[in-house]
Amino acid sequence: MKNLSATMLELLDDLVDANLILFNEGVVDAFGHVSVRHPDKPDHYFLARNMAPGLVTRDDIIEFDLDGNVVDGDTRKVYLERYIHGEIFRARPDVMAVVHSHSPSVVPFSAVRSNPLRPMCHMSGFIGRETPVFEIRDVAGDATDLLITNPTLGAALSTTLANNTVVLMRGHGSTVVAPTLKQAVYRAIYVEVNARLQAEANRLGSIEFLSEGEMETTQKTIEGQVERPWQLWRMRARHAQKQWLDSGLS
Repeated sequence: MKNLSATMLELLDDLVDANLILFNEGVVDAFGHVSVRHPDKPDHYFLARNMAPGLVTRDDIIEFDLDGNVVDGDTRKVYLERYIHGEIFRARPDVMAVVHSHSPSVVPFSAVRSNPLRPMCHMSGFIGRETPVFEIRDVAGDATDLLITNPTLGAALSTTLANNTVVLMRGHGSTVVAPTLKQAVYRAIYVEVNARLQAEANRLGSIEFLSEGEMETTQKTIEGQVERPWQLWRMRARHAQKQWLDSGLS
């Protein structure tokens, strides 16, 4: 990618920070990925090459079309599950960023249908009344690796997501979408937080979940301040990365 505008470079730097933040906040580890739609070409998006999110730099970002093809001839290895991003961007023109992760508190809710993930705190009203669960067996049988490795599976996942902000993937993880990159990072972090709190609350008794009105109002109020946590998370992630690099372990 050459001759990029200052605005585009800022977006790519935000995408790098998104990778570092999601790693530093425990949402992704060596696996997982985050993408952002190209602001000038809605049928393209940016995603890192196949690598651990905590190591991503601007030079690692690759441009893709919605079919999962690299658009500039880059021959580096790419994520197997890039179809998650392309098919969601295809189906949801309102979505500008996608996070796919295997955050540990969320995965149990993907496999226990009797206890659906629901918003129970004011930071997670965006989750909605109930989170849909994608069952890959319904599309590809019961002998897959549970990964979204082709457009057909990506489209099926997108169909299950529908107009929601979060879709769980049975025995696998979750995918979160948002109208901005920073909101997608916020949502991915607070899906994990909500799942952890819900699991703890289940031990105490019956949970009083957010009402429809509370979901809508808290989402508007809290996500309107997304720059506030973003600045903190970015500073913390960059500091952690600097300490790691300075240690000579890289």
